[in-house]
Formats: sequence, C-alpha cells, structure tokens
Amino acid sequence: MTLRTLASRKLATATLLAAALAAPTTYAAAAPDRGAPEPGSPEYVARDLQNIDDAYGRITDVQLADPDYLPALATEIPAVALAQLLEQAATPTRPSITAGAYFPGWNVGNPLRAGWGGTRGRALPVSFTNRFGALLRGTLHAPLEGARDPYTGKRLRPPFPGVVITEGSVQGSENMYLWLAQDLAERGYLVLTYDVQGQGTSQTLPGDGSLSGVPSQQIDNFVVGTQDALTFLLSTPQDPAPAYGATEGEVTGSNPWHALLDRRPDRRPSAAGRTAKIAVVGHSLGAAAISQVQAVDERISTIVALDKLGASVTEGGVAVEPVVPALAIQSEYGFTVSPWFLSGGSSLRPEPSPDGPSPTREKETGFDAWRSADVDSLLVVPRASTHLEYTDIPLALPASRWGQALTSAYTQRWLDHYLKNKPLRPLLAERFRYLEPVGGGVWEPVVLERDPLLSFYYCSAMHLAGGAIDDGDLTGVGC
Repeated sequence: MTLRTLASRKLATATLLAAALAAPTTYAAAAPDRGAPEPGSPEYVARDLQNIDDAYGRITDVQLADPDYLPALATEIPAVALAQLLEQAATPTRPSITAGAYFPGWNVGNPLRAGWGGTRGRALPVSFTNRFGALLRGTLHAPLEGARDPYTGKRLRPPFPGVVITEGSVQGSENMYLWLAQDLAERGYLVLTYDVQGQGTSQTLPGDGSLSGVPSQQIDNFVVGTQDALTFLLSTPQDPAPAYGATEGEVTGSNPWHALLDRRPDRRPSAAGRTAKIAVVGHSLGAAAISQVQAVDERISTIVALDKLGASVTEGGVAVEPVVPALAIQSEYGFTVSPWFLSGGSSLRPEPSPDGPSPTREKETGFDAWRSADVDSLLVVPRASTHLEYTDIPLALPASRWGQALTSAYTQRWLDHYLKNKPLRPLLAERFRYLEPVGGGVWEPVVLERDPLLSFYYCSAMHLAGGAIDDGDLTGVGC
C-alpha cells in the first residue's frame, strides 16, 4: 500500500466520521396534537388534511424541492436503461417482458444514491434460476474491504450476517429497494436483492416449458423466489445453487462473495433451531411470502415485513405460524391516500368508517398473532405513510418524507439485535440518527424523533417473549 493510498483512506475515514458526528438536522414533523378531536369536527378534518398532504412529502419535499434530484434523475435513467438493454441482449432467449425493463425511470431507484458503489459499499450483479427454470437477476451488496461503520467508526470485519430482500408485487423492481440494501451493507451485512420471476429484469416465462409463475401477480412467485434466493446466497463453488436447466454462462452458479457470509451458528438463537445468521425482508406480496416462509424454512432467523406482516391464510398459500422474531413496518394508506372516513377495511382495501380509523387495525394483520404465540415482535406505523414508502419511484406515487429513513433506522437496529446479538436498547430509543443521501456523493446526518413520526391513528406496539416487554400502544394512540 502506498503512502498516498494510506493517506486517502485515512482522509476518507475522517470525512465519514465527521459527517456522522456533525450536528444533524432533526426530523420531527409537525404532527397534530395526539389528543384526538371528535371525528368530523373542524379540528379533526384539519388534522386529517395535514396528514394527507404529508403523505406526498417525498415528492414535494425531496424530489421537487432538492435542486440536485432532477438532474441526477436525468443522468441515471438512460444509464440504467442502457445497462438493462445490454443484459437483455446477452440472454435473448430469456426475455423480461416487464414494466421495469421497458418504462424509463421505473427501475432507477433514488438517483441521489448514485455513486454509492465503490465509495460507501460495493455491489456485484448476479443471476440464478428459480425452480421453474426462470432466470432471476439480482445484486449482492457488501461493505467495502477494510471499511468502517459510518455511524460508529468501528472497523467492519467479515464474515457478515446475510439478508435477502424480496420486492413487492404489481411490477416491483429490484432497484426500488436499493436504499435499504445499501443502508444495511455499509453497516456490516451481505445483502442480496433480486427480481422475482416476471418483474424487473428477471425472465417472464419459465424455462421448464410450463406456465409456472405466470402471471407474476401470485404469491408462489414470491415464496419460491425467496427460497431460491436464499439458496443462492448460501451457495459456494463446492455446493452451487441448482441451475434448473440453465446452460453454462447463463447464471452465476454460486455466490461469488460466499466467503463474506457468516456461516457460524448463532449461539444465542431467538427461535429454537434457527441458528443461521440470516434474515429475509419482504414488501407487499413479498411481505406476505416471507410471513409464510419463516414458518417452514429453518435457514431464516428473523424477518422484516414491510406492509404487511401476515397471519391469515393467503390465497394459494398456507396458514402462517409465527416462529421467528418479526419486525412489521406498516402503513396508514395504500396505493392511494384516502380521507379519515374511508379508513375502514385495510389500507390496501379501504372501506367507509364514519367513526374514524380503528387504532388496532394494523396490529390485527400479524402482530397480534405473533404476540399470542409469544414470539418477539415489533410493529411500527410511520405517520402519513403509504404502501409505496418502501419503493423508490420518481415523481409518481405518494410516500411520506420520512418513512424510508424511519424504516431503515428500525431495520438496522432490529437486525443488529437478532443477527449480531447487539443490545436491545437502541430499538427502544425515541431518537434515531440516520445518514441520508442528498446527491453528489454526499450523505448528511439527521435525527428522527420517534413519537411525532409515528401514526396518531394506528397503534405501534412491541412484545418480547415471556412478557419482558408487552406494550400494545407505544405512543398512546388509544389501544
């Protein structure tokens, strides 16, 4: 190593720590008074209208307000589109007939994160087949060699726990979830993102001559995708992932960063027999899938379900049995933002509710079942959040200003506890530090104030096995 290289690395480390320790901006959205006014009253309606307005904060306060966002987007869209065209050209017999492949900007993610690879972490494209023979494309994300944790300054030393992120349905795409993969990788995780069959850049038709996995909007694709992605993550040159009919050169074969994965059994597992240091994260139908897979796949030690953790029978699936600790981050609104009197049913299928939102609505989808089974569980409902919080889509769909930051902060702390055996205390904090990309390769520190950023309509809650913690209403909503 040259003196110049050493000096550069020391300067980079010092810069990183300075950014993390600098006086951060505080995010404590001006949440209306939690002393709930009477439904239908002028005060109640005004509070609801403010919440609806805040549900578009990612567009109004970032994408349209940040002068760096649109220029970065204009640069990234053609770059991503060209890369995807070259991928398709390399495998002409395995076409991706998807929105992510053909609509510019669909799969671009957050352009303010451009340049993450090589500066804050590293990324490596991979490909593997699912059990139907469809080619799935993905990316591995890991810390830079010799990197330090950008929050603590501590050296990150391999091997690292593993995380698989399964996207949502309705043409979710891998790059929409890079925000979470990158946040985890730079803190010491080996993360695999991928597109399920029929979405993003993955193959639409199966390779086995059948119509298995067609159409893509079915839970089997997400269940199978999660399990086959886990198999690839755990694969080695000595024990490669099944090729399922792929020819040499069509797939990566085995995890090229297999040596970075921590395969040592956890000596303090949180679920009996679940000793692998592996988590799965899923959004939407991906969350429904991982809720099911955690019950039967012993490679999984904990899950993070992004709208929503599921405990009921899903059409075409199986009944959910709570087995491993679950972090559920769930939203107030669905694909659209509706007023208070349409808050009945679920966020994805709103129904009339003349008495206003039911505070227990989000607890009932999955948290209550985990609590009844005495399995560690945490439910977080960000204020003004929508079903699209967890996807980076430019300029089109509603999402709050702070939902991703709060989600990432909780996910980092949850996985640190359940995969790295770090203390529980950071999960109980009421203030979180977060590093947010602002463009030009810069990440700025912010502070997230928990209570103002959580829903005043729906209860957030926490349960630890044995009743060590059993709080069904973390912020006094009224459960």
